[in-house]
Amino acid sequence: MPTAKLTKRAVDAFARPVEKQAVLWDSELRGFGVRALPSGLKTFIVQYRNVEGIKRRINLGRNGVITVDQARDLARIKIGMVAAGEDPAEELRQTRNGMTVAEICDWYLTEARAGNILGRRNRPIKASSLDMDESRINTHIKPLLGKRVVKHLTIADVEQMQTEIKNGNTAKPRSGGRGGRASGGPGVASRSLGTLQSILSHAKHKGLLTAHPTKGARKLAINKKVRRLSATEIEALARAMAYAQRNGENETGLAVVRTLLLTGYRREEAQAMKRAWVHAEGGFVAFPDTKGDAQVRAIGPEALKIVLAQPQVAGNPHIFASLSTDGPFTAASTCFQRVCKLAGIEGATLHTLRHTFASIAGELGFSELTIRAMLGHASQNVTQDYIHIDEALKLAVRHTSDEIACRLAVGAATLRLRRTIA
Repeated sequence: MPTAKLTKRAVDAFARPVEKQAVLWDSELRGFGVRALPSGLKTFIVQYRNVEGIKRRINLGRNGVITVDQARDLARIKIGMVAAGEDPAEELRQTRNGMTVAEICDWYLTEARAGNILGRRNRPIKASSLDMDESRINTHIKPLLGKRVVKHLTIADVEQMQTEIKNGNTAKPRSGGRGGRASGGPGVASRSLGTLQSILSHAKHKGLLTAHPTKGARKLAINKKVRRLSATEIEALARAMAYAQRNGENETGLAVVRTLLLTGYRREEAQAMKRAWVHAEGGFVAFPDTKGDAQVRAIGPEALKIVLAQPQVAGNPHIFASLSTDGPFTAASTCFQRVCKLAGIEGATLHTLRHTFASIAGELGFSELTIRAMLGHASQNVTQDYIHIDEALKLAVRHTSDEIACRLAVGAATLRLRRTIA
């Protein structure tokens, strides 16, 4: 492990790790160090063994909030307590039993982003999931319950929070450059309650709480969205996209919409797709990380034409590249809404295109298991077995994609015919 005398210069020069976390230990005071996260956050820590020989590590404070000298003084105090037979981490745990909801949410986000809290399949929680958790925390949970002491919460408290979110009491403009308003509703209310319940479960598991104070709270039942486009709507969408393209609509946004419809991929999968993942000769895309972990997903020739036709942006590895950053294009949703308005299509989102792909696959006679594999719902092993061993899945994706492409072509041709007649 790297060691050096911790000074302001040494701490500032300590490079952030590419993944997980890294610690620079002080060469003079044993157990004193600074931890760096991939985000660039640096926190002073002290590590020791208590009288039972159990290794403990506690945070002293963030670099910038406290100085190196202040952190060193705090470390000496904690190490002195250990020498006297005390356990500072246990005392801190007891103190945390009086944590507020806001404090325990902040603890959760810090620990989860450091990879110290495990989620599904006993793996660190994904950054995208944590971003959604943080949004719900800041928009709904903190405004309603942030000042409440966690151990005094009741089931009635959190269910009332759910009701207020459902009724739109926490509605406000979105932050971070995003348009529109966070308006609440049953779905957001249910997911916010689930987020808070999960945080409390993690806190109990980590010893911050002796009991889960709101275990048994009931989440609102949510009707799953099953909206899909009819054949007529697909043709109308094609006409609207062709018209919009001629009138200056964003070409990248339209390409994302077409790709989603022709593949059934999730919005975030298509938008974040990188060139290195696309294997045109094999007819598949190797996603290193999806909602169902790493997956290899088939892609038909019609979708490949769109993907391979996208212009490359220097320094940007994404298929659908942003022109203002080195990241992916992220405005496909607003593009889709403009096109739907032109087409007279109501109640549709980008996720509707995924349902549409599945629906057409069903109309073509493919089994539920095959459709699940096409969408990436099946387990990774099942999906990979189909793609690498059974060409039937690739054939199913191609037939479904071709059928959708045919309907899109009919719609676009109708627009051309109308223009010719006019």
